[in-house]
Amino acid sequence: MVKRNALLYIIIFLLCIAAPLSASAESLNWGFKRGQNGEQAEAGAQYNELLKKYDSVYRGTTKEKVLYFTFDNGFENGYTEKILDVLKEEKVPATFFLTGHYLTSAEPLVKRMVKDGHKIGNHSWGHPNFSTLTEDQMKEEWRKVKEKTTELTGQKEMPYLRPPEGVFNEETLKVAKEEGYTHVFWSVAFVDWYADKPRGADYAYSEIMKQIHPGAVILLHTVSPDNAGALQRVIQDLKKQGYSFEDLDHLMKNQP
Repeated sequence: MVKRNALLYIIIFLLCIAAPLSASAESLNWGFKRGQNGEQAEAGAQYNELLKKYDSVYRGTTKEKVLYFTFDNGFENGYTEKILDVLKEEKVPATFFLTGHYLTSAEPLVKRMVKDGHKIGNHSWGHPNFSTLTEDQMKEEWRKVKEKTTELTGQKEMPYLRPPEGVFNEETLKVAKEEGYTHVFWSVAFVDWYADKPRGADYAYSEIMKQIHPGAVILLHTVSPDNAGALQRVIQDLKKQGYSFEDLDHLMKNQP
């Protein structure tokens, strides 16, 4: 009986210490209620509190009509150069979250991004599901991207990261913060990552414009012609609405 009770105690103890670990390791998928009619997107109290705890962001303040362009680049498909041309002509800054594949396969474009004044963010080396990684594996994914970026462009600082496919958990937020990174999610997005399923520039324009709100962090991909074809019209029409464009440093300095 004594041995049985001892075994039962051990099982209960292990369950107790495992509970918080499993909660921390839970796989979360970034999502939010889209903004409309100029109102901000809303991720909800649970996500808002979790992100605030680890100084992570997905939108800026409503006090000024400022927008933030971000691009996720996993592979090059021939449209990034046009996007860079538009950003340069319109004098709009952006952050490009790059993977290891992009860094090693599109070096001239990576170098141009920094030369043109844009920032490169960390999108991981191999685009894994971070909720399944150990702490050391996370650090290695980020380290390789940062070092390769510095090697190619001279950009030494890399404070911003974006988890592949928006998959994260509390542990990834915690480890990233300890490593000096800020998770940057987004508040404007649409399905734009299928290279073989273009829907036209008008479609991309409409999807972006109907979600726009003050403080929006806009996520776009560069693999189809849609965004490349819509971007200049989007920027020019938003300027007419009184919006300006800033980089993520501005976003972090002006958190609500």
